[in-house]
Amino acid sequence: MKFSGLICDLDGTLLDSIADLGESMNTVLAADGLPRHPISAYRLLVGDGVEMLAERSLPPRLRSPGMVTEMARRMREVYSGRWGVHTRPYEGIEEMLAQAHQAGVTLAVLSNKVDDFTRDMISHFFPQVPFAQVVGAKKGVPNKPNPQSAQKLAQDIGLEPEKCIFLGDTKVDMETAVGAGMFPVGVLWGFRDEKELNGAGAKRLLAHPSDLAELLA
Repeated sequence: MKFSGLICDLDGTLLDSIADLGESMNTVLAADGLPRHPISAYRLLVGDGVEMLAERSLPPRLRSPGMVTEMARRMREVYSGRWGVHTRPYEGIEEMLAQAHQAGVTLAVLSNKVDDFTRDMISHFFPQVPFAQVVGAKKGVPNKPNPQSAQKLAQDIGLEPEKCIFLGDTKVDMETAVGAGMFPVGVLWGFRDEKELNGAGAKRLLAHPSDLAELLA
């Protein structure tokens, strides 16, 4: 199939952001004297939006709706001042995006990260990449894996879902792709493993960003 669109997840797919996410959440937890988590543990805690991150990070006895909302608010506040401390694009990502654009593929981003952060980080780390649309989490709009945002994104930029690659590193991304009628491609350099990606419907796995070229050839 000739693909005309490439929709990318952000954290764990384009950006190695786990240290800044983990350190920000740990700062919030420590302020209340709560147990912190190893940074590596956040690979399984992130991916479903900041509210879910806050809930998973809290001790079970403290996971009331009010506490989760407050911890998520504080997480956003801390993260807003430090999202670029350690975060960087994965090796080969910029070349992958350039090659896709040169091949005539329309580029877009769809993340469960807060919309403002998503846009700011794309502008900061990829100022030269001509993304047709960049979309993050918004109030009143269901997060991935609900396919609504992916379908609307494709419609807004004139792409047929079945001709779009959805590139991501978690089951949430693969389930989004399947639900939206897109081609699910999992990346092995991100936060989750091959077993999770395959189990969620990945049709292709990439070991390195340069491997995408085969699908676009």
